[in-house]
Formats: sequence, C-alpha cells, structure tokens
Amino acid sequence: MPQQPVFLCHQHQLEEGQARGFDPWGEGRDSVIAMIWQGQVRVYANLCPHFGVTMQFRKDRFMSGDGAHIVCFAHGALFDPDDGACVLGPCLGQALTALAVTTDEASGLWLSA
Repeated sequence: MPQQPVFLCHQHQLEEGQARGFDPWGEGRDSVIAMIWQGQVRVYANLCPHFGVTMQFRKDRFMSGDGAHIVCFAHGALFDPDDGACVLGPCLGQALTALAVTTDEASGLWLSA
C-alpha cells in the first residue's frame, strides 16, 4: 500500500548553499538534509554511506567551511551537493541517498512515498 507524502518544509525556509536538517517522521533526530543548490532543491538521507551515521557537527551544520561540499563530520568525507557523490574520503565511489520530493509553491516540499 503506498504511503502518503510527508511534509518537509516550505521552500522559503531553505537558502541557497545552506543545508538544513529535518525530522519529518518524528524520530527525534534529523534524518533528512535539504537545501537549494544552484537554484535546485536537493534532499538527501542524513546517513553517511561509509559509516552509517548522521553527518552533522551540530544542528544544521552540514557544509564545509568554504560552502562547497556537504561534510560527514564523523570522518571528514566530502560530498558534492549537486548529486551527493563522495568526492573525498573513505567512501569514494559511494553517494548520499537522494530522496524524492514534490514541490508545491503554495504548500511547500513533500517527501514522496
């Protein structure tokens, strides 16, 4: 049986180049990373493909100091925000899991089931 889409946020709550964490399923932890990158909404599971841990240093701290990459602060792997591919670190050849979203300008971003 298909699941219903889950509300993530309103698009205006995201800023270009700034990743934010969300807890859309009420698990008590940010399990989703969302951002606008080069004008496009990007949404990934907050789970490092190398070690299976959440990636932020603290709330909403996912980006490298220069703002060019998503970072796994557990071991320093760098990921391309455009497609989630690991570009440096122990998980080269792997990528963040992209999550499907639908965008409704009136009501925001919805995680697809």
